[in-house]
Amino acid sequence: MSAPRLQLLLLAKTPVPGRVKTRLCPPYTPEQAATVAAAMLADTVDVLTAAPAERRTLVVDGDLVAPPGWHRRPQRGDGLGERLAAAYADTALPGVATLLVGMDTPQLRLGHIVSAAAALATAGAVLGVAEDGGWWALGLRDPATAHVLRGVPMSTSDTGAATRAALRRQGLDVAGLPTLRDVDTAEDAWAVAAECPHGRFTRSLETALVA
Repeated sequence: MSAPRLQLLLLAKTPVPGRVKTRLCPPYTPEQAATVAAAMLADTVDVLTAAPAERRTLVVDGDLVAPPGWHRRPQRGDGLGERLAAAYADTALPGVATLLVGMDTPQLRLGHIVSAAAALATAGAVLGVAEDGGWWALGLRDPATAHVLRGVPMSTSDTGAATRAALRRQGLDVAGLPTLRDVDTAEDAWAVAAECPHGRFTRSLETALVA
């Protein structure tokens, strides 16, 4: 079975010092952490721009403009679960599956997107869990199913498992993607940098500490 038509969402926060990647401080300053966040975002945009998609949308907290060729939607809702559900609802296209990723996994590769699209040919959902127990990607053949996220506790060590359980209660088969490590702390950052040594993200880590 061929992969379904797919749109891509990137959930992001405008890289403002003191509002993004605050757990990188120390050793980084708030300004350096914002620079690292911007680099992570740029690397992720590059991958999603290269992936086949019906539409690409930046779902953003703040005034960050969309990349060329992308659409833009502001985040809305109280709490992450509400914002995620709204992101799917606000961008839904008839007959088109939706894959959402965040800006915390600059090691993301085109192969991850291709694998997710292929999985949605036979599964109702595809979930990429993170090492900390959350998740870094969620694809839904029917974006309306995202309403279940409103009832899932977010930013906990059980968020990935709870998301999978909520989807299965809707009768969906949930395919898996590789586990990735989110970049939250400096330790996370350098571990992830080893997986993507040539991207903007890794260069930003190196240059920030010597600036």
